[in-house]
Amino acid sequence: MNSIQPKRPGALVVEDDENIAYLLQFMLEREHYRVALQREGRSADAFIRTQPPVDIVLLDVMLPFVDGFQLVELIRATPAWRAVPVIMLTAKTREQDAVRALDAGASDYIHKPFAPNELMARVRRHTKAAS
Repeated sequence: MNSIQPKRPGALVVEDDENIAYLLQFMLEREHYRVALQREGRSADAFIRTQPPVDIVLLDVMLPFVDGFQLVELIRATPAWRAVPVIMLTAKTREQDAVRALDAGASDYIHKPFAPNELMARVRRHTKAAS
């Protein structure tokens, strides 16, 4: 008997810190996400411009070459990606950074170090709201 497997949701993780990148990838894959990992802003920019949209983006703010603020603006300016939820992760704790990210189009903003269970609850909330 053949059973149809539901499509696994996709996630784009843009994080330059190797340890955090692999932690995020592990957490998402454990929840059955397909994960595309980009380690710097230029490759993430190319991914957004050339690949079909994912179900959620986890985006660091401070990245080499192209920062997270520029990437969230690109996501919101790209018609196919415009509705994709974006959770920005950052060590920046100033209120003005959170306001800038949210004004640029981020769906959520989480400070590092983050609580893994809280982050995954936010991922689930945003992906359900978007579907």
